[in-house]
Amino acid sequence: MPKKSVIGETGFAVIGLGSIAQSSVLSAFARCKHAKLVAVVGRQSKETSRLARKFKAVSQYHSDNFAECLANPEVSAVYIATPQGEHSRLTIQAAEAGKHVLCEKPLAATREQSAIMVEACRRSGVLLMTAYRKYYEASTLYLKRLIQSGELGRIDVIHTAFSELYSPGKSLPWLLNAKMAGGGPLMDLGVYCVNTTRWLVDEDPAEVNAESWVNDRARFREVEEGISFRSRFPSGLVVHGSSTYGAAPSSFLYVQGTAGWASLSPAFPFDEERKLTGKIGKRHIERSFGVVDEFAPEIDAFASAIQKHGSVEPDGVQGNRDMIIIEAIYKSAREKKTVAISY
Repeated sequence: MPKKSVIGETGFAVIGLGSIAQSSVLSAFARCKHAKLVAVVGRQSKETSRLARKFKAVSQYHSDNFAECLANPEVSAVYIATPQGEHSRLTIQAAEAGKHVLCEKPLAATREQSAIMVEACRRSGVLLMTAYRKYYEASTLYLKRLIQSGELGRIDVIHTAFSELYSPGKSLPWLLNAKMAGGGPLMDLGVYCVNTTRWLVDEDPAEVNAESWVNDRARFREVEEGISFRSRFPSGLVVHGSSTYGAAPSSFLYVQGTAGWASLSPAFPFDEERKLTGKIGKRHIERSFGVVDEFAPEIDAFASAIQKHGSVEPDGVQGNRDMIIIEAIYKSAREKKTVAISY
C-alpha cells in the first residue's frame, strides 16, 4: 500500500543505480515517514527512466549531469550508492551545492578521501551520514543493549566474520579494482566487523595486527582474497575479525563476557532471518529476528535530523574513523607487524 503524503518530507536524489539501489534503497522510500524520492541519477538513460517510473521519482538525470540534479530545489539530500571510489567526488559536489549526504559504506576508498568528505560537509554546513544500517536493526540493537546493560559482565573477547564467495559473472567486477573499491573483502564486508564491534562497546581500538592472503592470484591481482585481524582496545578488549571472498556466505558476532555469552548469526546480511543465542548464568537466551527493511529506518533518521537541524549516527566522522582503522589493518598485513592507531 502506498504511503500517505507527509508534510515536511525531505526530498532525496539517489545517485548510483546498481544492485544495492535496485534491491533495497529505492524501494525503501515507500516506507519512509520523513523522506521522499524526488530524483534518480544513473549512467544508463533507459534504465534510469525505467527506475524513475517504477519508484515514482519525478526527475531523472544522467550521471554526467549531476550538477543539474543538485540545482533542483526539490532535492535537499542525496543518497550516494555508487562504488566507494566515487564517493569523495560526489560528496564534495553535493556539499558545495548545499545538499546533505547519506553515503553508502565504506565512506570512501581511502582514509584521505573520507577525511576530505568530512571537512567538505563541515565547511558547507550540511550533514554527512555513513549508511551503516545495523544501527537501526533490531537484532544488533538487542545485542548492544545486552552488552551495555552489563548482563554479560566484562567483555574481553569478540569474534566476528563476514565473508562471501566471489563468483565471476555474478559478483560485481569493480570489487576487484583497487582504485574503485579501495581494497578487497575487508572494504566490502569486513568494514561491518570493524564498525559494528566498536559501536557495540562504544570504544575504539588502539592497535591492530593482521594477515592477508591470496590463493587465486590470477583473479585477485589488485586486492586481497582474504584477511584476518586482531584489534586490541584500551579497556583490554580483543576483537578477532576476518573476511574473505573465498568462502560460502556467512557472518557472525560472538561476544564473550565474564557473566555470559551471546552469539548472533547471520549478523550482517539484510535478507536473512537472524538467530541470537546465549547464556547468562543458568539462563539460556534464544531469539529470532525476521527480515525487515533495514534501509528505510536509516533514511528516515537522516531526514528527521535534517528537518530538526540535529545530528546523525553514524556520522561522517565515524565513517572516517573506520577508514583509519582499515588503513591500519592493511598496513599491519603488508608490513607484518602490530600497528598503533592514531585518530
